[in-house]
Amino acid sequence: MAAQVELKRQLGLSSAIALVISGVIGVGIFIYPAQMAKSLGSPMLLLVVWLVMGLAALCGALCYGELATRFPEAGGGYVYLREAYGPRVAFLYGWMLLLVLDPGLTAALAVSLANYSSNITPLSPLAIKFLGVGTILVLAAVNIIGVRLGARLMMLLTVLKVGLLLFIVFWGFGSGLGDWGNLMPFTARRAGADQILPALIGASVAGFFSFAGWWDLTKLAGEVRSPARTLPRALLLGLLVVTVIYILTSAAFLYLVPLEKVPVDDAAAQTFAAQIGLALFGQTGRQIFSAIVAGSLVGSLAAYIMAAPRVYYAMARDGLFIKQIATIHPRFGTPARAIALQAVLASVLVVVGTFDAIIAYFFFVTVVFIALTVAAIFVLRRKGGETTTYRTPGYPVTPIFFLLVVAALLFMLASNNPTQAFLGVGVVALGVPVYHLLFRKKVDSNQ
Repeated sequence: MAAQVELKRQLGLSSAIALVISGVIGVGIFIYPAQMAKSLGSPMLLLVVWLVMGLAALCGALCYGELATRFPEAGGGYVYLREAYGPRVAFLYGWMLLLVLDPGLTAALAVSLANYSSNITPLSPLAIKFLGVGTILVLAAVNIIGVRLGARLMMLLTVLKVGLLLFIVFWGFGSGLGDWGNLMPFTARRAGADQILPALIGASVAGFFSFAGWWDLTKLAGEVRSPARTLPRALLLGLLVVTVIYILTSAAFLYLVPLEKVPVDDAAAQTFAAQIGLALFGQTGRQIFSAIVAGSLVGSLAAYIMAAPRVYYAMARDGLFIKQIATIHPRFGTPARAIALQAVLASVLVVVGTFDAIIAYFFFVTVVFIALTVAAIFVLRRKGGETTTYRTPGYPVTPIFFLLVVAALLFMLASNNPTQAFLGVGVVALGVPVYHLLFRKKVDSNQ
């Protein structure tokens, strides 16, 4: 059987939209709206934050759309950083994803899924780890067998996720179980709310990370049909759906549970989820709502396992990683070794159980790389080169607006925990000597 040397373009618009929606909507929508509303003290301000963060995500996505149509190949941000700034910056991005962020987030999603499942059927700590590892391995196997199979599962999980959230919205409002007075006063801030500036800062950070993950679609650009047409449309439509769902779900939550009953710290987030479940479904609400959250997390985990390995595959093709990782399975046509690598690393972290603290150190530097990727649109346009049928609407206002929002976010993150932020940068910087010692000669010889 002849070895396949290129990934096949098998993903259409519906699959791409599903990946955007499932990649973005995770557990945050069940936790953040109440915390944000409690701090802001005004439903209107919560609406404004969702709209601004949704607009920022959309602006970033429109820029990624142009980058993806310029370079419609596997790897997403890694490829755009390579073309704009050279292989060293691209390697540092991939180094961070491979060693920390991808396996760490995969492990975090899997363990969160298992924890919510334990609210349905009590599980021992060992069983939680077993369920987490098992879910990772099953989803990895599905994606190894074929991208079409993975895409079909993704679409099914996305329909389930969106359907459940819309059910919460319509059942919450239609059943009359809440109180419209919980949304009043709509504009005036209530007593007990945080000071306006810290409240806006905290809500904006939560809002930004609630929209995180839309960029993962571009990692699969090498497998999307008609990428110049499909990728920008999928990013636009997917984020519009997410924004509407976030606004509707937040309104339903506030309608069902008054702000006075919202817990004041993150440790009580599941208590709030239980309150929503109780309001919607009665005494069995906690189990039912936990099942809804678990279903949402399965979709997020499937999206991440589907997209992330394409970066390692692209790095290996460029000589910046073990060359065997660039191998495409001769029967299934997928980067099987790259997918297996992510699954193994994530499973190890689930067993060890130390990923939450590790991930927190890389929020800051991850946002830095996203900003650098969007800024690459200026660099690449100045360089000229390939033209594209799709160009970012509203350029240069679109990327400038996104970069201003991100700059403010980076300032907030660094001010809140400078040690955490700069330690993350330091760990990524350790990749510089690794690049020069192990990979620079290979890259130079390939050029």
